[in-house]
Amino acid sequence: MNLRITPLTFLFVAMLAGCQPAEKERFQGYVEAEPVLVAAQQSGQLTSLTVQRGDAVKTGTPLFSQDQAVEVANVSQAQAQLAQAQAQLGNLATGKRPVEIAAIDAQLNEAEARRKLSDGQLSRQEALVAKGFVSAESLDQARTQLARDEANVAQIKALVASARLPGRKDERASAQSQVLASQAVLEQSTIKLGQKSQLSPVAGQVQDIYYRAGEWAAPGQPIVSILPAENIKVRFFVPETRLGALKTGQRVEIQCDSCPAGVSATIRFISATAEYTPPVLYSEKNRHRLVYMVEAWPAAKEAAQLHPGQPVSVSLHTPQK
Repeated sequence: MNLRITPLTFLFVAMLAGCQPAEKERFQGYVEAEPVLVAAQQSGQLTSLTVQRGDAVKTGTPLFSQDQAVEVANVSQAQAQLAQAQAQLGNLATGKRPVEIAAIDAQLNEAEARRKLSDGQLSRQEALVAKGFVSAESLDQARTQLARDEANVAQIKALVASARLPGRKDERASAQSQVLASQAVLEQSTIKLGQKSQLSPVAGQVQDIYYRAGEWAAPGQPIVSILPAENIKVRFFVPETRLGALKTGQRVEIQCDSCPAGVSATIRFISATAEYTPPVLYSEKNRHRLVYMVEAWPAAKEAAQLHPGQPVSVSLHTPQK
């Protein structure tokens, strides 16, 4: 039987081809992770390690502690110095103690009694001199004694007034500065003590532990590695000819052997530098050796289902030509 393809048949076939679904263009890549390295902030021996590899931790979960003997002693010393400075400031602000003021008041009463006695003695001497019973020299001595007693009363009154006053302005300012300095030392010592017990800064899964209890760790050395789900991303490679089809903020679809359907991610980074395709990424559809790296970040819930190093393919929806 001889089949002829008429123009009408060709048009029908072309229409069927145009109804084909959009082709999904796939690019090869892998899952990458950016773990959070929790380091020691102070030097010291690890006394406890409360997590293990694979543990799921929340923000604020205790991770490890270091020896705190020196820091505890520094805090106690700073607290004592602050109490001393506050007591000194309080002493200057209130004047002398009530017992000391009472003692000065007693001296004033005694001085006033002596002045009263001298005043009476002077009056009697003046009467005796007027009658000629005593010499003028006795009168002069009585007057001198009264003057001395009056001066003593004035001096003790000044002492009483001074005892009731607070310390001088400069002394109080100096004492206040000492209190502030002692408070700063206490805060610094408390911070250093707190740095000997490290809490998890993020929620995630413990990936690795680099030190064990009993080992010495220096400042800045990572102790625990934690991987938050939001720090999992996908890296894939796009040939230069398809680079114009991508932009940051664009949604892509991720496929892998064990991935659930519909894992999507958002492109956040497109490399400005070209590189050569690694041999592991060769495929029959990828014939271009010069590619650009692209990073896409899935949502945290979906990212938790991916594993670092896992090979994936990334799809872009483009109409078939």
